[in-house]
Amino acid sequence: MKLSKFKFNLPPELLAFYPAENRDESRLMVIHRNTGQIEHKIFKELIQYFDEQDTFVFNDTQVFPARLFGNKEKTGAKIEVFLLRELNEDLRLWDVLVDPARKIRIGNKLYFGEDDSMVAEVIDNTTSRGRTLRFLYDGPHEEFKQALYALGEMPLPDYIQRKVVPEDSERYQTIFAKNEGAVIAPSAGLHFSRELMKRLEIKGCEFAFITIHSGLGNFREIDVEDLTKHKMDSEQVFINEEAVKIVNKTKDNNKQICAVGSSVVRATESAMTTGGHLKEYTGWTNKFIFPPYDFSVVTSLITNFHLPLSTMLMQTTAFGGYDLIMDAYKKAVAEKYRFGTYGDAMLIL
Repeated sequence: MKLSKFKFNLPPELLAFYPAENRDESRLMVIHRNTGQIEHKIFKELIQYFDEQDTFVFNDTQVFPARLFGNKEKTGAKIEVFLLRELNEDLRLWDVLVDPARKIRIGNKLYFGEDDSMVAEVIDNTTSRGRTLRFLYDGPHEEFKQALYALGEMPLPDYIQRKVVPEDSERYQTIFAKNEGAVIAPSAGLHFSRELMKRLEIKGCEFAFITIHSGLGNFREIDVEDLTKHKMDSEQVFINEEAVKIVNKTKDNNKQICAVGSSVVRATESAMTTGGHLKEYTGWTNKFIFPPYDFSVVTSLITNFHLPLSTMLMQTTAFGGYDLIMDAYKKAVAEKYRFGTYGDAMLIL
C-alpha cells in the first residue's frame, strides 16, 4: 500500500476550528460494510445502532496543557516549548520540543510566566527539535505540576490556526478523561455527552475504559511512499483487568465491540491473545495499521474525518475497506462534513 493512495482534495474551509455547540450534535456518517450503504445522521442518533450488551471501548486519557511560551535568557527571544512527557519527577526532567530549535543550546536557561516565575535549563539535545529540560523549582511535585500547567495552554493541533480560548480547556477533553498524559485529545470521544452516555447505559450497553496517551506521532508526516517502511512513534498503553473482562465477555457473546477512536484500535490490536481475546497490558505500542489488515477484537469503529495522508485515515480504510472509505470521504467533502479533531464523526459497522 502506497502513501499516495491516501491523498485527496480537502478544501481548507472544511477544517473545523471550533467544536459543535453541543458535543453530541456533530454530524455522523454511518457506513455499513456489508452493504456499502451510507447514511447521514446526527451523532446522538448512533444509539439506534447498538443494543443491550454491546460494548463501547473508550480512551480515558487526559490531555494536559502542554504548550508553553517563554523567553531565552539574555536575548529575550521568544521560544515555544511543547511538553511531551515527564522523564523524572524528582529531577523535574521533561522531554520537550522547542521552536525555533536553532536558537536553543545545552546550558541555555528559559523563563516562563509574566514574572519569569518558572525557569528551565536545557540539559540535552535529543533530536533536531527535541530537548530535555530541567525545571528549577523548589517545592513538592504536585505544587510544581500545578504551577507548570498554569502557564501552559491546551495543545490544539497546528492546523487549527487560531488562539486557544478558555472553552478549549473543557472541549479539547472528553467528559470521561481521567488519566493524565496525552498531548492529543482522543477526538472520537469528544462527541460523547453525559446525556448520551446515560441513554446508552439505560439501553444496556457496556463501557470499557482503557488508557492510551496519544502523542504527536499521529500528526507526524510520513516521508516514505512504501508504508511498510514507516515507523510510528510509541505511545503508552494501560489495559486493566476490568476492561479485559468486559470486552472478552462481549466477544464471547457475539455482541458488538465498538472502538471509540483510532487510538483504541491500535491499543486493542497490540494487546490480544492468539485466540483474538483482549489481555491485560501495561507498556508501549508503535503498531501502524494500514490496509490490508485483519482485525481481531473490535467489530465497529467511531472515528472522526481525518486529514489527507494521515495514519488515522490509513487505519480507518483498513477497518472499513479502502474503496468504501475513500468513496465515503468524497461524499463527506461534497456534503461539507467538517474534518479534524473538532470535526464530524463516522461510524463504521
